[in-house]
Amino acid sequence: MALSEIDRKLLDRCLDRKPRAWEDFVDRYMGLVMHVINHSAQARSIRLAPEDREDLCAEVFLAVIKDDFAVLRRFRGQASLATYLTVIARRVVVKELLANKSAARLATVTVQPSGVTVESATAAEDRLYNRDEVERLLEDLEGYEAQVVRLYHIEGKSYREISSATGMPENSVGPTLSRAREKMRRAGGEATA
Repeated sequence: MALSEIDRKLLDRCLDRKPRAWEDFVDRYMGLVMHVINHSAQARSIRLAPEDREDLCAEVFLAVIKDDFAVLRRFRGQASLATYLTVIARRVVVKELLANKSAARLATVTVQPSGVTVESATAAEDRLYNRDEVERLLEDLEGYEAQVVRLYHIEGKSYREISSATGMPENSVGPTLSRAREKMRRAGGEATA
């Protein structure tokens, strides 16, 4: 799908720095950016607080205006502006999510002078609680779903490693995890109700 006339005019107005152009741009694409943020976080099983979503949204729009709208100036109009912005937003969001996930992981581990790493007591307790909770909820799953959840969440295996271990196609691991997580959520909700 090529660039629409509405988007072409909006793009030109932004690049020419016309009054209210940037506000119109943000209004038009805020929903798309938020969708990309939610989808990217969900695909990586990362829970985001509302302020995290806002920060990620701001990062995406900062990337768009960086260096005098360099991202928009590189746009060639061979696809829709929405498609182009989806790719840009996804790159920014995934980069930020991975950076924050690594920082969070590093924050729970300290290195002693002896070179031995020690997990903080709170992080260890959380991990044990979460592991116990996952183990309890795994009882409600059957066969391959339980195996996939165990390999991913408890053993920390990648989709490729899970595929090798189970013989399941790699592109089926994510949907299987999603279905299993939904069953576990329902079972967890029933247990607390």
